Amino acid sequence: MKCPYCFNIETKVVDSRQVDSRIRRRRECGKCGKRFTTFERVELVELYVIKKNGARQPFNSEKLRLSISKACEKRPIGLSEIEGMVDQVESRLRKEDSIEIKSSKIGNIVMQKLRRADPVAYIRFASVYRDFGDLGAFEETIEKLKKGGNYGRK
Repeated sequence: MKCPYCFNIETKVVDSRQVDSRIRRRRECGKCGKRFTTFERVELVELYVIKKNGARQPFNSEKLRLSISKACEKRPIGLSEIEGMVDQVESRLRKEDSIEIKSSKIGNIVMQKLRRADPVAYIRFASVYRDFGDLGAFEETIEKLKKGGNYGRK
């Protein structure tokens, strides 16, 4: 690892610990003696999403983060909770037997997470994901939500 201060190649690891799904390493330069931190993440096999029209594209956790964030906009859900949802969804997908995952499966997992977190965010996501065509579809989903209850927040 190259020192970010003097660009020396000789650095040593003085501390290493697991932080979430990454490894945090504290390093010290052998030349200038300054310390700096690096993070390492395990490179995993790439996942692919099979869209409704049959198109295949690489899984993009940023796209997932944005769609969950949009559903949670102006709701009492923090960024750390959104990040947690994204990590949980990706982790669950990586446990699948295949590296090709249908977009409908991803959408259903996200809806489960949002239903527990916030009913309004759930309805927002469901309205886009399920492509509600009319008010009746909204009402039906809201009635199911009311009957099922247990969505976490009050």
